[in-house]
Amino acid sequence: MSSASNKQRVIDAWKVFATRDAKLVRDVFTPDAEWLAPAGNATALALDGTHHLIGRDRIARFLTEEFRTVFVDHVSIEFGGFYADGDTVVVEMRLRATLAHGGHYDNEYVFVFELESGLIHRVREYMDTQRGAAWFRSPATERAL
Repeated sequence: MSSASNKQRVIDAWKVFATRDAKLVRDVFTPDAEWLAPAGNATALALDGTHHLIGRDRIARFLTEEFRTVFVDHVSIEFGGFYADGDTVVVEMRLRATLAHGGHYDNEYVFVFELESGLIHRVREYMDTQRGAAWFRSPATERAL
């Protein structure tokens, strides 16, 4: 697949993630897909330490069920860019939301998507873990970090 078509597949996948439809989300991943985030990140800690998701069913459960137990309201995603080279697509993104404890969350992310035969095989997620943890410690307090 071309870089342009892989880039479009990842853009389309984000639209599928927004549907919160587990079957649709599941179908954009390979059966043995992986989603890796830094160990000890605030979202992983809020979900009992889960930072390495294996298998499309597990990833779909995170994106369609667990995500909204942490980021409960006013979720907004602002994309900075999508960049592709062959089967690798890089996404810049900013996530803002209300957390389960009522506090505000605002952090920037970079995702590296690796595709295989047009499906997502691996996602590597990067964020400012200290900034994320600060938001989780601050219920109902808006901060400028």
